[in-house]
Amino acid sequence: MKSMVDISNFLYPKTLEEAERIQKEFLKKLVLVPLDFSKVSLIAGVDVSYVDDQALGIVVVINKNFEIIEVVHERLKVTFPYIPGFLAFREAPVILKCFEKLKNTPDVILFDGQGIAHPRRLGIASHVGILLNIPTIGVAKTILYGKCEKPSFVGQATELKDRNGEVIGFCYLSKKNTKPIVISPGYKTDLESSLHIVKSLLNGFKLPEPVRLAHYYSQKLKM
Repeated sequence: MKSMVDISNFLYPKTLEEAERIQKEFLKKLVLVPLDFSKVSLIAGVDVSYVDDQALGIVVVINKNFEIIEVVHERLKVTFPYIPGFLAFREAPVILKCFEKLKNTPDVILFDGQGIAHPRRLGIASHVGILLNIPTIGVAKTILYGKCEKPSFVGQATELKDRNGEVIGFCYLSKKNTKPIVISPGYKTDLESSLHIVKSLLNGFKLPEPVRLAHYYSQKLKM
């Protein structure tokens, strides 16, 4: 799978200042446009977990009937610490290794992480979307940046806004007796299509099916 960005240009920063500079450079490549779900056939879900000093990456590809088409995984030594706002530098290397193994190219990828709902508009979904040149959506369990009113009923989406009042995503209550999920466009999607696609991929659980399955396989492989 050919990346939009030469993988040799994906740097491993030694400082947060360097990491922030890379994010600002990548931001120039960010594209947000509607994605027509009716033209989507294959959807990928991504999850990364950790075993000692290794990252375990999982990519699950499904179709719209929630049938699993492909599952790949990879392990890689972690080289970057966990720092909120810089998750891509910790997890993107193993995710990219997983995508090198895929036989099927997905039409959209859902991440357990942020898209543009990020202080510099470049969460892991946006960052990896640019690297792979594939539309992406961030589906996080908690807010990293911005504020929203808590949705009060299942199926309600409230706007997530930055400090200037710009909408950068949604807080969406996907299941009763759970906390809302945070949905934001990553790359080559926009606010409305990201929300629509995530809602279309819910299958009775809190998380959309591709992300839920990726997490399931991640925990299974750790055993």
